[in-house]
Amino acid sequence: MTTRTLTRRAALATAAVTSALVLAACGGNSDDNGEGGTGHTGHGASAASATPSAPAGAHNAQDVAFAQGMIPHHQQALQMAELAADRASSARVKDLAARIEKAQDPEIRTLTGWLKAWGEQPPMAGMDHSGHTGMSGMSGMMSEADMAALKKATGRDFDNRFLSLMTEHHQGAVEMAATEKRKGRSGDAKAMADAIITAQDAEIKEMKQLLGAK
Repeated sequence: MTTRTLTRRAALATAAVTSALVLAACGGNSDDNGEGGTGHTGHGASAASATPSAPAGAHNAQDVAFAQGMIPHHQQALQMAELAADRASSARVKDLAARIEKAQDPEIRTLTGWLKAWGEQPPMAGMDHSGHTGMSGMSGMMSEADMAALKKATGRDFDNRFLSLMTEHHQGAVEMAATEKRKGRSGDAKAMADAIITAQDAEIKEMKQLLGAK
């Protein structure tokens, strides 16, 4: 009798443990489909994976317009700056052009990443945006004639043309960035706009000083 009793008790204990495990598993499945912790964990993981690399969430139409306009604006500035290495006579102009390239190339990549995260189409690489002053708010863009004349210039003539045209170009970028700061929603985009204003205002002053010294 004692042996039977012990055997029966052991069997009941095993069954109880098994039932508890089954109920725990069912409870976990319930959370996946309802309001339980597992369901929320999945949502949190999805949201987190979408946000670290780019501001995919809080943005508005102005943020999109800023990114889509600033990319070709920066691309044209890079085209102008690249010419300085072979055509400029002033070491200070060459240095300025190199700094412009170093600053604006990474910003193009960042802006492109934001647009992709927002589900928007970045401007096509290699498109000729010259001559589209005012298009999508892209003030300060050089015309085809301006770019052609800059490409033909060398020496002091290039220096003067480059400084004059880049000053106008920077002023356009500052205007675009100021609009973003006023009307944008994305904190990251507005921070970039603020950085653009600070950096390019300083470069505008530098270029005006170089023009005055000639």
